[in-house]
Amino acid sequence: MPDKPVTLAAVAGAHGVTGEVRLKLLGEGLDSLKAHTTFNDGTLTLSKLRSDNKGGAIARFAQVTDRTAAEALRGTVLSVPREKLPALDEGEFYFSDLLDLPVVTETGDPVGHVCAVENFGATDIIEIRKPDGKTFMVPLTDQAVPGWDTERLVLNADFAG
Repeated sequence: MPDKPVTLAAVAGAHGVTGEVRLKLLGEGLDSLKAHTTFNDGTLTLSKLRSDNKGGAIARFAQVTDRTAAEALRGTVLSVPREKLPALDEGEFYFSDLLDLPVVTETGDPVGHVCAVENFGATDIIEIRKPDGKTFMVPLTDQAVPGWDTERLVLNADFAG
């Protein structure tokens, strides 16, 4: 997926009155965000970044000069081109690689699509949306998910919700 941008953070809202924004970090934390100065194909240029000491960050963008403009960014994701990220080691992947992949059982029966990937501390979890719109979660373990590639994610039928 070399041309698919990777999302590193999302704007949670304005911070103060001077145009700063609160960020929810989605990548490897503050350090992974600090490695970049522009986001979203150059539409946002980072001029200041610091930790909020709560697991997120406070940022200032050159294009945002007041609270109204900062508030308008709420919900905006901050993405960078994949080629700007470090090379992955064997067995590593970006969560974004799994999003929207069709999910099938080992026998090829369709299950749905990956709609989210989370990690609540113990292991990575994938959320799958079935055709009827209902979702269910599955641990991203070899037992539940025997494999995936750029075309599909294979789910053990015992976990097929």
